[in-house]
Amino acid sequence: MVAYGLGDAGTGIAAAQLGFYLLPFLTCAAALPVWIGGVLLMVTKLWDGFNDPLIGWLSDHTDTRWGPRLPWMFFSALPLGVSLGAIWWVPPGGVTEKTAYYIFMVILLMTAYTGVNLPYAALSTELTPKTSIRTRLNAARFTGSILASLTGLVTASILTSEGTNGYLAMGRITGTIATVATLVCCWGIAPFAKKARRPKKHSEPVFQQLKRILQNNLFLKVLGLYLLLWCGLQLMQSVALFYLVQVIRVPANLSTWLLIPFQISALIGLQIWSLLSNRQGRVKSLYLGGGLWIAGCLLAMFIPPLSGQVDLSNLMSNNWSDIFTMLTLLVSIALSGFGASTAYLIPWSLLPDAIDADPDRPAGFYTAWMVLIQKILVALSMWTVTSLLWLTGYRSAPECTGALTFLEQPTSAQITIRLCMGLIPAILVTVGLLIMRHWPDKKAHLQAANL
Repeated sequence: MVAYGLGDAGTGIAAAQLGFYLLPFLTCAAALPVWIGGVLLMVTKLWDGFNDPLIGWLSDHTDTRWGPRLPWMFFSALPLGVSLGAIWWVPPGGVTEKTAYYIFMVILLMTAYTGVNLPYAALSTELTPKTSIRTRLNAARFTGSILASLTGLVTASILTSEGTNGYLAMGRITGTIATVATLVCCWGIAPFAKKARRPKKHSEPVFQQLKRILQNNLFLKVLGLYLLLWCGLQLMQSVALFYLVQVIRVPANLSTWLLIPFQISALIGLQIWSLLSNRQGRVKSLYLGGGLWIAGCLLAMFIPPLSGQVDLSNLMSNNWSDIFTMLTLLVSIALSGFGASTAYLIPWSLLPDAIDADPDRPAGFYTAWMVLIQKILVALSMWTVTSLLWLTGYRSAPECTGALTFLEQPTSAQITIRLCMGLIPAILVTVGLLIMRHWPDKKAHLQAANL
């Protein structure tokens, strides 16, 4: 379990830093307009999505003594670390040169990311047929992911206060962690990966693949849930620093630390939802976690801005209004993180059920298409949001003095950011919960009780 959990550490640390910091980095340190930052986010997600079916197909057709998945993870580990470090460098030149550099780097980074993450995710289905153990594997996976992302956020909080140079130092450290964690995972799970179930090889045309997907009703439900939860989560991640700094007016050196309670509460939630899933059922855990997530989002919609004088050194000596605002903000962050951890655990623990409903059980095939469709939708939503910020008058700071520099924003831009942190994710989660009505759960909690 420990070795398997380390497999998502490298991609987890990359996902957390890219999710929370890439857009602020592009608009602050790299001094790119927010709409170009949105285009780069869209390219990141689209390429990450389009290479999923290819690598999924190649992984299913890889035949080695170590199984089909492990070689992909091993040979992608070093490129993942190198590109993760290089993405945070600001090259010389103007907007055109910088944009071209970042397009190249995100393509390299997301290719290596998929080379590790997709074969790794498919292993959760192939290592064991037992639902309860699959749930524990996914809990170990996302525990490693959240711990790594927490490490990445702490590193970012310490270093990004130095602005551009801090981002580069952060990339070097986390790139090293990503490579080492992936290689250790390969070493630890190698004996089990050799004995894991082999996928049946497919050479279906795209039309037949889509027909297979549309005929699998369980997969369509899991896919709908995954799309909605992750669109909400990634939307919140992308605008989190903008919300804290530009809307609530939390100082930049404090705002980066406020991202950490989200990850801590998500880590705690992951353990609780995993335990509850094996005792009471996965869908019940989803409803409870989703309800808390919705509450946290709606609370974030109405938190007033601070007076502008709050800092780590004078936090408890401020007026009661600012203290109450900070406490309310922390409650919103904790509720959102605790509930959002279901987005990590539940869809992936339900996916093996959908794969088992297909007689051929092509884990790489379903995993690839699930991630592809999710990333296309997230890419379009990221582009839409950043375009709305641009249209509503969001202004980038002329220089970067930290993770993100405060600049007075138009009311229209502030409202857009609030909607992305509150109402829109709440609606997406609500629709996801409605989709999962009447899910034919295999009663994993009963299986666990008999182990």
